[in-house]
Amino acid sequence: MNTLPFLVAGLLALFPLVESTFYLQLLTKVLIMAIFAMSLDLLVGYTGLVSFGHAAYFGLAGYAIALMAPQYETVSLWWSLPAAMGVCAVFAFVIGTLVLRTRGIYFIMVTLAFSQMLFFIFHDTKIGGGSDGIYIYAKPSMNLGDVQLLNLEKLENFYWLVLVLTVAVYLLLHRVLGSTFGRALLGIKVNEHRMRALGFPVFRYQLASFTFSGALAGMAGYLAAAQYGFVNPEILSWHQSGAVLMMVILGGMGTLYGSVIGAFAFVLLQEVLSNQAWFGIAAKHWQLAMGIFIMLVALYLPQGLAGLLQRFGRKPVVEVADE
Repeated sequence: MNTLPFLVAGLLALFPLVESTFYLQLLTKVLIMAIFAMSLDLLVGYTGLVSFGHAAYFGLAGYAIALMAPQYETVSLWWSLPAAMGVCAVFAFVIGTLVLRTRGIYFIMVTLAFSQMLFFIFHDTKIGGGSDGIYIYAKPSMNLGDVQLLNLEKLENFYWLVLVLTVAVYLLLHRVLGSTFGRALLGIKVNEHRMRALGFPVFRYQLASFTFSGALAGMAGYLAAAQYGFVNPEILSWHQSGAVLMMVILGGMGTLYGSVIGAFAFVLLQEVLSNQAWFGIAAKHWQLAMGIFIMLVALYLPQGLAGLLQRFGRKPVVEVADE
């Protein structure tokens, strides 16, 4: 395994010691979106299933923590995070059994349809506060009995938790995708009919990947809701699904560290381009500049920003584990 990701993680661990509150919150957001992007890359880059409804799991987990947390009180991280991810996994499993019977543009549109259905359930009903959303007044607690292990109300502690979980997701996906299961997913992506002819249960593999991807997206949604202390239906919208898909494309599909790079590039570029102090009135149209940048990357860097490492003599961006 490449040691570079661990070196970067070590440097990121020191970040709270040298930077201000604003940049600490911004980098926390980047790491959360990196988890979100890696979860989608499992589906798009390794399984070959382009979903345009991935925000459904991100938003569902956010609403899960908001509904589980007592008003003005903390909820335990130890059970609320697995519960939120479990809800997303069950939802992804149910949706997966239906949408995996379609292919191509039909798969994309059906995943979008289910995501929009969930959006309107929370938007048009009082289940989650309607269009106004719900406030989360306190971050989850990490207690062992009566002993507080970590106070997540402190920005640096919450940042370190998110960093640890980001590294854990990276390592877990690296292990999974380097296994027989992961190589079977790559085979299905390249030639589904041949893998079925060889006796592989293609539907089961795809459903497992779809469910696992939804659970990891739920982790990102849980952390995002805990960071901002607020959820509303917009986190379930197609805009959110489009944003995370652009992160994967920008970083490079089919490579985990590419998803992390894409999340960093997308969030930081959005922050720069929307800065009115630098770009004045043009900052209101930052989406135009972002769109042009992503098109240029797609045209001239087909392997995404991670493909630039290839230009400097690094290993090709093809698989996660190629020992």
